[in-house]
Amino acid sequence: MPDPIESGSAGTDPAQPGAVGSHAMGEGAHLHGPESSGAEQSDWAAHGAGEWDSPAAMSDDRRLATDRVMPTRINPMLAQLSTSIGGPVGQHAAVGRNRAWTPLRILFLLALVTLAFGWFGKAGCIQQTPAANGSPGQMRLDWDDQRQFYGLCYSNVVAGYSQNRLTPDDLAAGAMPYRTFWTTNSAREYIGVPVVTAAFMYVSAQAARGWGALTDAVGAPSALAVVDYFNIAALLMALGWLIAVWATMRSRRRQPWMVAAMAVSPLVIVHAFTAFEVLPVMFVALAMLAWSRERRWLTGVFVGLGACTTFYPILLIPAIAILCVRYRQMRDAGAVTLAGIGTWVAVNLPVVIAYPSGWAATFTGWRDRMFEQDTVYRLIAQLTGWSPSTTLINALVIVLMVGVIAGVAYVGMRAERAPSLAALMFVLVAGFLVVGKEWRPESSLWLVPLAVLAIPHPRVLLAWMTFEALLWIPRMSLFLDPERRWLPEEWFYIGAVIRGLIVLGLVAFVVWDLLRPAGRRTSGSGLLLRSPSPVHQPVSPG
Repeated sequence: MPDPIESGSAGTDPAQPGAVGSHAMGEGAHLHGPESSGAEQSDWAAHGAGEWDSPAAMSDDRRLATDRVMPTRINPMLAQLSTSIGGPVGQHAAVGRNRAWTPLRILFLLALVTLAFGWFGKAGCIQQTPAANGSPGQMRLDWDDQRQFYGLCYSNVVAGYSQNRLTPDDLAAGAMPYRTFWTTNSAREYIGVPVVTAAFMYVSAQAARGWGALTDAVGAPSALAVVDYFNIAALLMALGWLIAVWATMRSRRRQPWMVAAMAVSPLVIVHAFTAFEVLPVMFVALAMLAWSRERRWLTGVFVGLGACTTFYPILLIPAIAILCVRYRQMRDAGAVTLAGIGTWVAVNLPVVIAYPSGWAATFTGWRDRMFEQDTVYRLIAQLTGWSPSTTLINALVIVLMVGVIAGVAYVGMRAERAPSLAALMFVLVAGFLVVGKEWRPESSLWLVPLAVLAIPHPRVLLAWMTFEALLWIPRMSLFLDPERRWLPEEWFYIGAVIRGLIVLGLVAFVVWDLLRPAGRRTSGSGLLLRSPSPVHQPVSPG
């Protein structure tokens, strides 16, 4: 059903007797209906059902969002805060009429402000300084004295620009992802990212090159090519995040304000532009929206595109398969799987044929990498001196991930309440991060929209996201020279343990929420905007 708030379609018609919000049509408006008593019932019969007796003309706009959950009616803290502006939303408020300040536009505004803070957070790493041995006016990027680490502005987008051969000189010489390679320690290296991410980087670099040529041609002020590249990539990723916010909000139509936790997430401020993780988040959000609209083939297309940016969107397939097995709708699971595989093959096959070595480097690079600082394996190694081989770590990751999928399948099949796709995906992705050999700080962005859809406790989510964002401080300290470090190395590992325990706690809540008896509720999500129940006067015993 179209959303009356965003599409402008009619909601519950207040001209009908007993409709929600019928007392909000105008000052003193009154409806004579069958539930009236005494003379009003006679007046109803005399004038005919549905007539209005009002001192003002009825509004032409009679849309009402009758099923929307009101935050100030279900959240005690928000209810108290709202007293400064008049208190919680009234029982008879005509919700859904404002054409200018719709929930989606307010969420977009919040997200844009948050993204702006995110850009300013990285701006310290795109500052320019005169080149030491260059001609007058020649500039270079100012990363002197480890500025990117002590300024907490490090970004792979900037760091990988020259390394991945995306500079104007490289592009002019014909450099292209998967075709161009360079030699490090007698070994060939390629761009090493999935196809859609590589295409995004290449298009952004070409756009930066074109922008630089245009500013030179017209004599306009210009910046370093890497600065233009970062700004263009950041602009496109900001658009991708807005799309993700839109898709997440449309997936949670009855509780749009829960998505505010995603729009103002501290993780967005710190990590929206740290790497390219916004791309898979966008595709997963679109896939979940398509699934909620019963567009199975389109769901598969977005799953396939997401899998061309990183691995975790593939987890949508087992999550959807669990739901389809539970409800005996295997045809839907087959449609999503076939569309996903078909899309992935269609995107990757041309690259495989043209540049097989460059394409394979993405997967061989993962296979040959050892675990990173953020993982449980590194913590075990720090405590015990364990020194496993890469082959053993790869085998452990695969076996444990199979166990995570099996555990989620068990929960999904035994759940007392109908499991949502978001809840299953949150547990799967959290498990993937916990047992994987990479848990880069920016990867926590993957969990944000899933957590918003699966966990109806915004204060808990904001507390977790704030801690995740603050963990960036001790992590950057790891890369500073010993004399510059502001925190001991142990602080980071303690923070990583706490981060893991918090995420496992959120997983435990989601699992408990699925397995608990269906009649119990842990949140006010079932309290809708509706007319108040009739007030019955107590009868005196005498």
